[in-house]
Amino acid sequence: MKNPIPAFILLVCLASPALAAADPTGEWLVKDGTARIRINPCADALWGVIAWAQTPGTDQNNPNPALRNRPIIGMPILLRMKKVEPNRWEGEVYNAQNGKTYTSNISLVKTDVLRIEGCILGGLFCDGENWTRVTSMKDAPKPAPPKPGTNNGVCP
Repeated sequence: MKNPIPAFILLVCLASPALAAADPTGEWLVKDGTARIRINPCADALWGVIAWAQTPGTDQNNPNPALRNRPIIGMPILLRMKKVEPNRWEGEVYNAQNGKTYTSNISLVKTDVLRIEGCILGGLFCDGENWTRVTSMKDAPKPAPPKPGTNNGVCP
């Protein structure tokens, strides 16, 4: 009987470069399905903006009173995500539900699953969720039309 371990190692080695070469840019549906985030490159970093929300609204919990009336559609939430390893980007995430910004990291679990984590106390405590890549536009929630004055996925 052949030893199955070398075949398994070969399979892992062949699959790993594909994941490392995978790209987190594109549209992602958040875990609870209430929003879609569009991740785009911007200079040497990635930025993610809210492309669609089940309940569009304004950034009412922003600590800056001047920004509390801005629409959440087109609002950046993944900020300055820089590649630190072949499959890891670090930066910040803005949580519009409480108006706070946290250190964050993203990585691809699979080519169609993105893991996002937000951290506090210098990374001592982290929590996150998995987002699903939107691959079929017919099944995806439709994005809201671009609003005047928003970045609509362009670098902030």
